[in-house]
Amino acid sequence: MIVNRDYMLHILTRLLETPSPSGYCGRIVSLVEEEAAKLGFVPDRTPKGCVIITVSGKREEAMGISAHVDTLGAMVRSIKPNGTIRFTPVGGYMMSSVENEYCRVHTRDGREYEGTVLTVKPSVHVYGDARELKREEANMEIRIDENVASKDEVLALGISVGDFVSWEPRTRLLANGYVKSRHLDDKAGVAAVFALLRGLRDSGVAPERTLKIVISVYEEVGHGAAYLPPDIRELIAVDMGAMGDDLSCKETDVSICAKDSSGPYDYDMTTRLIRLAQKNNIPHAVDIYPNYGSDASAALRGGSNIRAALIGPGVHASHGMERTHTDAIANTAALLAAYVLE
Repeated sequence: MIVNRDYMLHILTRLLETPSPSGYCGRIVSLVEEEAAKLGFVPDRTPKGCVIITVSGKREEAMGISAHVDTLGAMVRSIKPNGTIRFTPVGGYMMSSVENEYCRVHTRDGREYEGTVLTVKPSVHVYGDARELKREEANMEIRIDENVASKDEVLALGISVGDFVSWEPRTRLLANGYVKSRHLDDKAGVAAVFALLRGLRDSGVAPERTLKIVISVYEEVGHGAAYLPPDIRELIAVDMGAMGDDLSCKETDVSICAKDSSGPYDYDMTTRLIRLAQKNNIPHAVDIYPNYGSDASAALRGGSNIRAALIGPGVHASHGMERTHTDAIANTAALLAAYVLE
């Protein structure tokens, strides 16, 4: 199966430009359903809002592949008397990673307002302790780009407590293959899954087993794929591979995670993925991520009686200003293809 990189980057760009903090995924779920239908597959939406795409295989026995379209973000916690917004995080990130970031506030009646994340002491020319101020929720706020100076004026815009806030992704696709953007976790993984779907369609080759692709919407808050269709007995979660101290993964690799915070992944599945990467000369790394959880973790903790493994493109600076390489996404799609077609 050939990975169509142009298509892969096209769908990645569309995903990245669509706001989707956990709990606010209606638009991106519609995009996923639309794209699946274009490829000739019939998507099904669960009551929770996840999408399941079924690909008929040579055998009815089903295996699952999951990836998540939800991202980090925030919600309006309160509106301050001076017209700025206090926010509460959605997902786990360092407050310093969103300081000075542009954002959008999404009201429940469909309006959007631009803003900027700042500390409550945003200028060194005014506040002597601006540099030392601890970057924590209580010391952060959003300055919205409207002529407002009071709580009532903000309320008049239709902004309310509980409205969602999305971060500007700042996506760049470089000529040398690097991709830098917020939310590569896990939209790069979703792009790899769609590259697999496109490759299966174009090749006309059926997978050995029926595939059930689960695109989840609450992974960043811990329960994305907690529900799986009951006929799934084996799941590969596709999520970003972390990089850093004592890890071997690079931005061009597909990461194979042997263990994360939920414990070891299935021995036989992980071994098979390593063997297939070696056999097919797919650049890969095997690592352990002690501060990490996945859709497979959620499924296992939710009571699913499955075997599970975890792979994904190597991503630098996860939950910050992330970067990966086109090769890593394509290598992830290639390893998925090798697994489902063998």
